[in-house]
Amino acid sequence: MDAHLDLAHNVLDMGLDLTLPLVELRRRRTEGDVPTVTLPALEEAGAALVFATLFASPYHPEHNPEGYRTPDEAHAWALRQLELYRRWADEGRIRLVTDRAGLEAHLRAWEEDGVVGAIVLMEGADPIRTPDELNFWVDAGVRLVGPAWIGNRYAGGSWYGTGGLTELGRELMAALQDEPRVALDASHLSERSFWEAVERYEGPMLASHSNARRYVDHERHLTDAMIRAIGERGGVIGTVFYNAFLQEGWKRGEPRPGLEAARRHMAHVADLIGWDRVGIGSDFDGGFGARELPEPLDRPADLRRLEDLLPAGVFPGVLGENWLRWLRSWLP
Repeated sequence: MDAHLDLAHNVLDMGLDLTLPLVELRRRRTEGDVPTVTLPALEEAGAALVFATLFASPYHPEHNPEGYRTPDEAHAWALRQLELYRRWADEGRIRLVTDRAGLEAHLRAWEEDGVVGAIVLMEGADPIRTPDELNFWVDAGVRLVGPAWIGNRYAGGSWYGTGGLTELGRELMAALQDEPRVALDASHLSERSFWEAVERYEGPMLASHSNARRYVDHERHLTDAMIRAIGERGGVIGTVFYNAFLQEGWKRGEPRPGLEAARRHMAHVADLIGWDRVGIGSDFDGGFGARELPEPLDRPADLRRLEDLLPAGVFPGVLGENWLRWLRSWLP
């Protein structure tokens, strides 16, 4: 299982055809990051389930001048991505999972056909135009919501807006609390937003793709206290494999660190809350590519190389069983 992949974003915003074999996609993409993920590559890796994002990219005058500027634009952006997932499901390329019965049915079918299952995760809540629109998205199949990305009108995030929850954000927490079909993703929340969310929201919680701030000192990552808080909620933390999030000060073009860099983040989380709370949230192709992954990662199947670095017996949990147990604990 992989708890964070920007599949629709890479198709609709980056122009990648994820229905192709990975080698063919790489042959066609001659510029930019080297792609790491396609649907056939996930099947070849034996991926049973991924958390597939709805990610509307916000406007920034320098970094993203074509991004959304209004909640209505973000709403339409996410709907287009959701429609892609639905089309893929209609074509038999993925199976959308929204409840526990559907999860178990998918896993039985996956044993026979290898089709990847997808649970929809909204990364950044701006597509929810007002907090009372949460039910619309949950009815549409969203099961995981991360309120902020870099920071927005709901919450301080991990780059430009490090403040706490806004008034709208507090209303969103109340709406999430009243909606048992959805869980809160703490990844990308600023530290202040995180603690205000913990205080106001008592439902299921995860960090789909976050690392330990002990090793990379940035608001994007989790302090020990934040890790413990997620563990106390029974949540799981997915390790993200971008080198700059694994090794302090790493820059593009520098030599790639080895998988040990990822292992130490996992081990630190495990020391605080147990190996049963550690998972994978690779964020492959989430603004970086194969050249920005630790050696020797090159594609989803290579995640199995972690087994040689982890303590005996914990690898099946990290590879997916921990996420499955967490899902089964709260999915309707």
